[in-house]
Amino acid sequence: MEKSVLLHVFVGVVALLGISLVTADDPYRYYTWTVTYGTLSPLGVPQQVILINGQFPGPRLDVVTNNNIILNLINKLDQPFLITWNGIKQRKNSWQDGVLGTNCPIPPNSNYTYKFQAKDQIGTFTYFPSTLLHKAAGGFGGLNVYERPRIPIPFPNPDGDFTLLVGDWFKTNHKTLQQSLDSGKSLPFPDGVLINGQAQNTFSGDQGKTYMFRISNVGLSTSLNFRIQGHTLKLVEVEGSHTIQNIYDSLDVHVGQSVAVLVTLNQPPKDYYIVASTRFTRRVLTASAVLHYSNSHTTVSGPLPAGPTYQIHWSMQQARTFRWNLTASAARPNPQGSYHYGKIPLTKTIVLANSALLINGKQRYAVNSVSYINSDTPLKLADYFNIPGIFNVDSIQTLPSNGSTYLATSVIPSSLHDFIEVVFQNNENAIQSWHLDGYDFWVVGYGSGLWTPAKRGTYNLDDALTRHTAQVYPKSWTTILVSLDNQGMWNLRSAIWERQYLGQQLYLRVWTAVHSFANEYNIPSNALLCGKAVGQHP
Repeated sequence: MEKSVLLHVFVGVVALLGISLVTADDPYRYYTWTVTYGTLSPLGVPQQVILINGQFPGPRLDVVTNNNIILNLINKLDQPFLITWNGIKQRKNSWQDGVLGTNCPIPPNSNYTYKFQAKDQIGTFTYFPSTLLHKAAGGFGGLNVYERPRIPIPFPNPDGDFTLLVGDWFKTNHKTLQQSLDSGKSLPFPDGVLINGQAQNTFSGDQGKTYMFRISNVGLSTSLNFRIQGHTLKLVEVEGSHTIQNIYDSLDVHVGQSVAVLVTLNQPPKDYYIVASTRFTRRVLTASAVLHYSNSHTTVSGPLPAGPTYQIHWSMQQARTFRWNLTASAARPNPQGSYHYGKIPLTKTIVLANSALLINGKQRYAVNSVSYINSDTPLKLADYFNIPGIFNVDSIQTLPSNGSTYLATSVIPSSLHDFIEVVFQNNENAIQSWHLDGYDFWVVGYGSGLWTPAKRGTYNLDDALTRHTAQVYPKSWTTILVSLDNQGMWNLRSAIWERQYLGQQLYLRVWTAVHSFANEYNIPSNALLCGKAVGQHP
């Protein structure tokens, strides 16, 4: 890992970095990443992949709460490129979010320096390319935010810490996959599942010791079930929330989600299978790795441990058991449960229904009958420079409509400090996974069929956990509550990449008329300008 450098903040540094309101105790970590193509054989067939500093997956970022990350990204690909920091809230700083609604993509043979802070966060996160179908070629990695030394954690320090990036994988080149989507066709079924970019991995530990496994689904399309032969999984953290420490034989992890579990090596000394297999698919794809006891002389043997045979109901029931640890601290000393989210009056209810359809004979996906199209000018820049004609806050309704589907750059307006209810209504037969940048949110309810206001009686208003990505089961609904305390332009998207690419996304504009550093940082001095923002002055 790159060497961390501690600098005391003074006025000149603040001006240079474009970061405000940090304290002298918050260290700076400096990185330089070069993005290139390479050739590897993750599934046994040579193919082009995206490397960061020659690595696939990319380098793991291990940082501490409130660290400031200064990361110079050099794009050596032949296409524009961006990375988004999945689950990092970018407090007051949507300028650094790394999606096409906030940032101009980095041109080939050019660079951009990201400058952001892991403000008031701990937990297991990831980063990945947000442009085109680059995620299908790599460019993703783990991002772990550790607690400050003076903040207690609700479990003993583990004896080791493993990051597992698990996801479905295609042998087909990312440009070919993109061309398929552009021509109006869906992606094929994946060719396999990878763990840390490989079909085979070994994780070693000592008998009697306890290890943390940080598991993230970095795939494009498929929910996964994770399990370890002969061992149980103690869930301790989900995307920055410390959880009630329930014990599981296996866990479903949906696209874009992350969990952290403790595993105690309390079995006879030998090698055991680690398994990730696809869920809710007619054909089950499986990846395996090895948990190796250091005193083992016996290799893995026998059949792989079977995953759950029950489908939607089993998974939904498991999801309801994920609960907030109300007495545990997170990034701050105060307990998570000191924020009584269930007692806050709602400002607004938004119901979002996804759909799949053909427009002009081509496959598209929509939200409330609007299929999103990217603008050449990032929405954040258009908003900042008052450039007309880029987006319209009346382009999408906040309730599903029965009207015809149309293309638009859809933005939902909201006010800073609103407290909103968002219902994801999934009338399709396919599972959904929804992600919101800039926030975590309370997942208060899952249910089958159509949501109605009467379903609020089933909500968990006491100890629902917060996370950044929520699954919605087929023919079902999921409700989240969000405290809009982070001004900016924030992407709300399907984490299933085909659906995102073909229109299942929108932006949430969290705004106030009061211009203040207390609400939002200024545009960075190094901001890339494109589209109609060219010629403007940051």
